[in-house]
Amino acid sequence: MKLFYHVGRYFILLGHMFSRPERLSMYWKETMRQMNDIGVGSLSIVAMISFFIGAVTAVQTAFQLLGSFIPQYYVGYIVRDTMLLELAPTISCLVLAGKVGSNLASELGTMRISEQIDALEIMGVNTSAYLVMPKVVAALITIPMLVIFSAGLGMAGGYAAVASAPQLELSAYIKGLKVWFDPFYVTIMLSKSVVFAFLLTTISCYMGYFVKGGALDIGKASTRAVVASSVMILIADYILALLLT
Repeated sequence: MKLFYHVGRYFILLGHMFSRPERLSMYWKETMRQMNDIGVGSLSIVAMISFFIGAVTAVQTAFQLLGSFIPQYYVGYIVRDTMLLELAPTISCLVLAGKVGSNLASELGTMRISEQIDALEIMGVNTSAYLVMPKVVAALITIPMLVIFSAGLGMAGGYAAVASAPQLELSAYIKGLKVWFDPFYVTIMLSKSVVFAFLLTTISCYMGYFVKGGALDIGKASTRAVVASSVMILIADYILALLLT
């Protein structure tokens, strides 16, 4: 029963969030601030993780193929498709669920505990729209960009790994990046990134917005936000894989 209570309250929050803004200038400034925090603030960690995931994927694939009759260009082919279909959107958003999700839950939880949200509501501000919607809009814009960046860096990481291995040929890897390319894979990647971005921001904001208690409860809300958003990302990943492939 508690699950249905939280699901119902989550959708009520979403309903209030999509109301008409009172002052567009305030929403615009907040959205720009969130885009900087979510996008630019997460650029370095996404870049590092994506580069080494691509490199490890190339090394492991090459290890499996060496000594077989399978051409070496399959290394680039496998790195490209795994980055586009799974690693770039899913791993990047799981990392962002930990970094961005915990920050959003902590920020809103602190505002709730310090009664800043109550003060805004007394002044007639729709807090669920003003505090949540800019974060969701910023995530829907910046996270797909981060995922595209992640896919490119993953392939670059595979290139660096192949370049450092004397038994592998760079020309074969580059050929593998080009062969049998299906543009629909990019559509799948972007569709996943949009859905994952929406889930991780709305769930994290929900956990922080309804915090009760003290400072200790803010930490618990942040943990719940990361766990819940990560689980929902994996469930959504499975559902989207069934629907789109």
